[in-house]
Amino acid sequence: MNPLLQTKQLGQRIWLDNLSRELLTGPLQKLIQEDELAGVTSNPAIFQKSISSGAGYADDLAKLKTQNLTTEQRFEALAVPDVQAACDLFTKAYTDSQGLDGYVSLEVSPHLARDTVGTEAAAKRLWAAIARPNAMIKIPATPESLPAFTAAIAAGINVNVTLMFGKPHCDAVFNAYVAGLRQRIAAGGDVRQIRSVASLFLSRVDTLVDSKLDAIGGDALLLKGKAAIAMVRTAYAHWMQRWNSSECADLRAAGANIQRLLWASTGTKSPAYPDTMYVDELIGPDTVNTLPDATLAAFRDHGTAAAKLTQGVAEAEATLAKLAGLGIDMDAVAVQLQVDGLKLFDEAFDKLLALLG
Repeated sequence: MNPLLQTKQLGQRIWLDNLSRELLTGPLQKLIQEDELAGVTSNPAIFQKSISSGAGYADDLAKLKTQNLTTEQRFEALAVPDVQAACDLFTKAYTDSQGLDGYVSLEVSPHLARDTVGTEAAAKRLWAAIARPNAMIKIPATPESLPAFTAAIAAGINVNVTLMFGKPHCDAVFNAYVAGLRQRIAAGGDVRQIRSVASLFLSRVDTLVDSKLDAIGGDALLLKGKAAIAMVRTAYAHWMQRWNSSECADLRAAGANIQRLLWASTGTKSPAYPDTMYVDELIGPDTVNTLPDATLAAFRDHGTAAAKLTQGVAEAEATLAKLAGLGIDMDAVAVQLQVDGLKLFDEAFDKLLALLG
């Protein structure tokens, strides 16, 4: 059986980490029909690659350059219709799953990552522009943007929180989500239709931690490639415990949906690791895994669908303890990687805007 279909049966949904007009012309519909793909994500780097390739954008871009628009307005004029078209392809999946599946994410400008007011305004503007119930607005998990995330949830907007790299981010995002739900309930709003995911990045964690282990050498090398999966297993266990505890009993009673953890950056960057490592090891209920094209194809071809996410939690905790004993501070790793990730998104967005000038 197709491992992608088996994964769905185990409670995890697979999304594609790509969006382009070329994809919208046929390949996406095929993925939805044959693999039961449940969503699509985008980011500045993805759009920069898609638009720079020229496929399907040249005519529209030429017209937009004749209009009195900023480069960001030109980008949105290209991106919003793509997101709308993808949302429409997922309408049946969204309806049939009663709102669990079928989401398409569009990110607010990474230039707003340290701007609370600007992020909230952009999230509300993009949500209104897309005007689809199965859209998600991506907001980074920076300290400045999380209040905007809370406000978006309170306003009834679906949100994909991005650029999370460890437990500190998980705790802060969880707190911001439940705060938004409670604000909406207090205002008399309905929380039953709100959906959100929290995107925890994996391969970048191992890349950074592995470099630290290489510098230490010796037995430390035995821990290479284990940090990200250990971090995810422990984060998931804590996340589920909090949601299902008395802490969130009022939200569950109001019909609120759990904010699902999403695994991002799941293409392995080291050739020493199996190409489906971040899929095979992390399948479990109430989660999403967003895969680049190559990883999706690899998992379909030779992946193993098994509910491993909840296995080996004690071993994962021991791995994190060993890393701490070597002087590797996983909280500091998370902070550094978020700063680095924001820089990469800024650079990709700047390159994208340069194309549109």
